[in-house]
Amino acid sequence: MGRRRKPRGRRFDGVLLLDKPQGITSNAALQTVKRLYNADKAGHTGSLDPLATGMLPILFGEGTKLSRLLLEADKVYTTVAKLGVTTNTGDSDGEVLETKPVPSITDSDLETLLQSFRGQGEQVPSMFSALKKDGKKLYELAREGIEVEREARPITIFELSVIDRGDEWISLKVHCSKGTYVRTLVEDIGQALDCGAHVVELRRTDVAGFDASRMVTLDHLNALRDERAFEDMDSLCGPIESLADHLPRFELTAEEVSWIVQGQSLIVPGAPTSGDLALVDAQGHLVALGAMADDGRVGPTRLLVNPSQ
Repeated sequence: MGRRRKPRGRRFDGVLLLDKPQGITSNAALQTVKRLYNADKAGHTGSLDPLATGMLPILFGEGTKLSRLLLEADKVYTTVAKLGVTTNTGDSDGEVLETKPVPSITDSDLETLLQSFRGQGEQVPSMFSALKKDGKKLYELAREGIEVEREARPITIFELSVIDRGDEWISLKVHCSKGTYVRTLVEDIGQALDCGAHVVELRRTDVAGFDASRMVTLDHLNALRDERAFEDMDSLCGPIESLADHLPRFELTAEEVSWIVQGQSLIVPGAPTSGDLALVDAQGHLVALGAMADDGRVGPTRLLVNPSQ
């Protein structure tokens, strides 16, 4: 018989809202957190560029099965756009491609311009995004000097407002749908001003309505680890049920739970005909995500094993 593989870490479920620092990748931040918690399974949702800071949800254990809920959720960012300078990456990490004088623009004219970007629209992703083409990330192709055609994707800008501004910069708040690239939005604004622009600061402040005050820094986690304050570290993690707080919630009986975990469908009165549902047991623990099928019955789309108690 073959050797049984030893666990690589402890098993637990939870959600940590990491305040990602500038200068590291999202994956590097994830691996650091996973090591600090000695977790056997962890993942992050919604990559942030090395330049960017802010909310990076880290999911542990069964929480990794629910990453799609956050990937598809709205996000809120604050950003500072440098006007008059265009870079190849759309941010200050790239090479300068062009410098142009910044035109004088009134607050009223700027508001009119920003209004044209609000609401539903389309956006062509940057070549320096993490989207893949034939199995290779676009930014990898871009670094090889290769540019490929990208299809415009539908996005929604729910809010685009000025926080502050100077002669050659604008600080903006952006509330947007999934798939929106703030760098590309800033580039498009610069193009509309006929001077170009790029991102010099970017911070994510909200994902799916999570409370920004719950964000935790790597420095704080490292300090707790040094103090061996493991219970305090665990207390910083929220339950995986919180990932589904924004979904319609339906409590199941013990018998219905047994059906759902076997993959069976059931009738759920009042359930919406589209979108995800949160199916919970009598104690409020998330048992599964569900959705209504064409026959009008709700079936599980994602089962959770031993949800958080």
